[in-house]
Amino acid sequence: MTVTAPSVDQPDRLRTRPWPTRGSRLLRLAPAAVSALCGVLLYVSFPPRTLWWLALPAFAGFGWVLRGRRWKASLGLGYLFGLGFLLPLLVWTGVEVGPGPWLALVVVEAVFVALVGLGVAAVSKLPAWPVWAAAVWVAGEAVRARVPFHGFPWGKIAFGQADGVFLPLAAVGGTPVLGFAVVLCGFGLYEAVRVAVEGRRTHGVRRGTAAAALLSVVVPVAGALAARPLVSDKAEDGTVTVAVIQGNVPRSGLEFNAQRRAVLDYHARETKKLAADVEAGKAARPDFVLWPENSSDIDPFANPDASLVIDDAARAIGVPISVGGVVERNGRLLNEQILWDPAKGPTQTYDKRQIQPFGEYLPLRSLLGAINDSWTSMVRQDFSRGTKPGVFDIGGTGVGLATCYEAAFDWAVRDTVTHGAQMISVPSNNATFDRSEMTYQQLAMSRVRAVEHSRTVTVPVTSGVSAIIMPNGKITQRTGMFVPDYLVQQIPLRSSETPATRLGILPEIALVLVAAGGLGWAIAAGARARRATGA
Repeated sequence: MTVTAPSVDQPDRLRTRPWPTRGSRLLRLAPAAVSALCGVLLYVSFPPRTLWWLALPAFAGFGWVLRGRRWKASLGLGYLFGLGFLLPLLVWTGVEVGPGPWLALVVVEAVFVALVGLGVAAVSKLPAWPVWAAAVWVAGEAVRARVPFHGFPWGKIAFGQADGVFLPLAAVGGTPVLGFAVVLCGFGLYEAVRVAVEGRRTHGVRRGTAAAALLSVVVPVAGALAARPLVSDKAEDGTVTVAVIQGNVPRSGLEFNAQRRAVLDYHARETKKLAADVEAGKAARPDFVLWPENSSDIDPFANPDASLVIDDAARAIGVPISVGGVVERNGRLLNEQILWDPAKGPTQTYDKRQIQPFGEYLPLRSLLGAINDSWTSMVRQDFSRGTKPGVFDIGGTGVGLATCYEAAFDWAVRDTVTHGAQMISVPSNNATFDRSEMTYQQLAMSRVRAVEHSRTVTVPVTSGVSAIIMPNGKITQRTGMFVPDYLVQQIPLRSSETPATRLGILPEIALVLVAAGGLGWAIAAGARARRATGA
């Protein structure tokens, strides 16, 4: 036998370790590819598609790639999952301003998903780990809904479930409980498969482990079925007939209101058309009319011609109109809803409280201006925030108002109900985003809110899609996009509160504490293991 001496210039560890083959390198990349593809699968589960159930295999695959991973790998895999999900989901943010802001938003938001991946990997070796992992996901959503710049909740798992079997859980504990159930079921699905495969290989598995895996799938589904009696569209306080006006805009994009008074004229014209149809017996007479956000493209308090146009429309239809306008008052720029009475003129106002960063105000203005002057020119003056919940008393009916972006925030919708809203309106202006998926994503949010608080939700939009949504989340009427239209319907009024309305933020706090407990347990267990091995 011939023994070859080690080479002087080649360390023994390199000489004895086999070079990785092409197949082994591809195998190492498999978790990264699966993580990104599972993120894309989660995106596909969101509106306008009705493939809500794809969220389950998306989280099952995410659980597979994360279970037992070290912290660096879990961060990277979580980030890839976030990119796969958020890059296509938020592409509408770059429709008119180019890819820069869209990519910057996704790069930042995916960091939160990466941190969630780290947390899921940390708790993945605990007993009943899908419970802890699902709570970690909800905790990540809770943080993302608050920071930076007052948060960005777009992409909450609950908002992809408007057509799903889990939707009734929104009435139990709002978007946190609904999202928790979906993620738990997805992780539980992977765990059930893993336990079954391990049991066949080892000819046995602990009963507790098998039971926990099975319950992770069964309990969310059973809970959703048990919550169905909470979903009702029966009138508790009578009915009202409401009209939603979609006047359309002269052009889509950032210049939708470049033609002075055009948007206002369009909405006044469509309201007069409705008035003529009412007189002709072609449409029911509404008790009030709802116009979208920015439906008056010039300040009616500062421009007498705009005030006359709204007065004329209100007198034609003969009932109050909720008008969306941009007004300047005491040096403050406000996104305001104005209740305009045909006899008294403006009587009540609501100022949008959750204003949109980089759309309605510009954070870090001086820094961004130093980088690119064109960015600051897009938001020349920052909007100010309102301070009071929006509930109009219209002939004894409490109409809650959550203007556009506010529909994504749990608190901004809930406190309209706790302040007496018997129905909710979400006046919006999506003309900036052209025909993107944004309007359908936002419409799904309103459907979830309808079930969460058991209220009819109307969605008047400048350019579509406008809709009327029953308290059970079903859309009864909707418009097309970029067409003038109106919707008239008798809707139920409700005053009872769902558990979600009564509990408010408490379910989210409870799930964040569960996540914190799981992470604490995992850290302590890891420390004990290191001490035991002397590492």
